Amino acid sequence: MRAATTVELSADVAQTVDFVVEAERLGLDMCWVAEAWGADAPSALGYLAARTDVMLLGSGVMQVGTRSPVLVAQTAITLSNLSGGRFLLGLGASGPQVMEGLHGIAFHRPLSRTRETLEIIRQVFEGGRISHSGREFQIPRPGGEAKPMRLSTRPEHPIPIYLATLSPAMLRLTGRLADGWLGTSFVPEGADQAYFAHLDEGLADSGRDRTELDICQGAEVAFAADEDALREMVAGRKAELAFSLGGMGSASTNFYNQAYSRQGWSDVAAAVRERWQAGDRPGAAALISDEMVLATTLIGTEDMVRARLAVWRDAGVNTVRLYPAGETLDAKLATLGRAIELVRAT
Repeated sequence: MRAATTVELSADVAQTVDFVVEAERLGLDMCWVAEAWGADAPSALGYLAARTDVMLLGSGVMQVGTRSPVLVAQTAITLSNLSGGRFLLGLGASGPQVMEGLHGIAFHRPLSRTRETLEIIRQVFEGGRISHSGREFQIPRPGGEAKPMRLSTRPEHPIPIYLATLSPAMLRLTGRLADGWLGTSFVPEGADQAYFAHLDEGLADSGRDRTELDICQGAEVAFAADEDALREMVAGRKAELAFSLGGMGSASTNFYNQAYSRQGWSDVAAAVRERWQAGDRPGAAALISDEMVLATTLIGTEDMVRARLAVWRDAGVNTVRLYPAGETLDAKLATLGRAIELVRAT
């Protein structure tokens, strides 16, 4: 397995950059840069490309629909060429809260929008004249004077495309069209039915199998010295998981809640969401069990984390996206270093 992490530029930009530079020194294979509702990913990736040498760098993720497909392709080509082929293009449809509440873009037909975006990006990468007539995009616009154009720049290296998806239909699309899957809310014991069955269906449609798709899964990693410390760690993560189940997305659309429901926690997921939406956030967190936290994270003693990584490997995970715990930069790097060693050993 490979080791990765995800960062997002925060108020302390210098510390984030130092973290990434030191993570490369520790042997980290790749770093994803999140966008969400914070700093844009491409600007950060360009800077990090100049500060690193061998680590792969990916957009994790750029939101489909906030940029035109051709602009996404231009950005990917630029970052790939600047970094000497170290760029990975990660895309995701996001959700209605971010797309409509922040960007003012209708969250309609995300499946067809994502599919057509990938089709156009692939066409741009091939270097020919760009022409597309679909439900979401028409290039060039009909009825005008424009003719199909090609970019004046070319990708000097292959640019793998990853999709961050959770719903069955989007997972099938990932299997059909993507080079990698950026997953979350992952429980290896329930992954076959919740995720892999849909990915495999899409892969089969494209004449591929899972060996041709990088399964990149993320989770927080933290090491507990003893059982008392572990209980405290687990208790502290319940509010975060309650937020994912109850507060991510809109009042009617929460893909994280749906993903946990498909993995065996439908009753709990529904109850947490109900309490969260009613404003009872402590009550929502109280419904989260220790089992749920441990199943979806890499938290535990070193032996527990080592064993859990083996379960992830056996489930089919190729790349582990590590979110290291720690109150300081040094603490996070120490956690990350230990985790990288365990990933290597696994």
